[in-house]
Amino acid sequence: MTERAQLRQARRLVVKIGSALLTNDGRGLDVEALALWVDQMAALVKQGVELVVVSSGSVAEGMSRLGWKKRPEQLHELQAAAAVGQMGLVQTWEAQFKRHGIYTAQILLTHDDLSDRKRYLNGR
Repeated sequence: MTERAQLRQARRLVVKIGSALLTNDGRGLDVEALALWVDQMAALVKQGVELVVVSSGSVAEGMSRLGWKKRPEQLHELQAAAAVGQMGLVQTWEAQFKRHGIYTAQILLTHDDLSDRKRYLNGR
């Protein structure tokens, strides 16, 4: 069976979308691009496919919200930008999926969550 045929039969997909596809050259979220991704994913959901979306973009969105023009290099500044940007990122995903009547949720996992069997199974 070809990879394409296997993909058509999949009941659950993990979709990873990096910041290069979600941001305006590091100047915050590209809502129009994100909306197009959601339209495609919503079509899959309507076909019965379960989706898990793994998304970047929180640092770029945080930089935009904070008015920073240059990507920070220090860890504490990157963490601040990510924390501020995560709010906008989640709100944007939620708003776009809501157009299709699809509810969203967020889960944040650490390495410890995946390396401990009980915590891994709970996350799964």
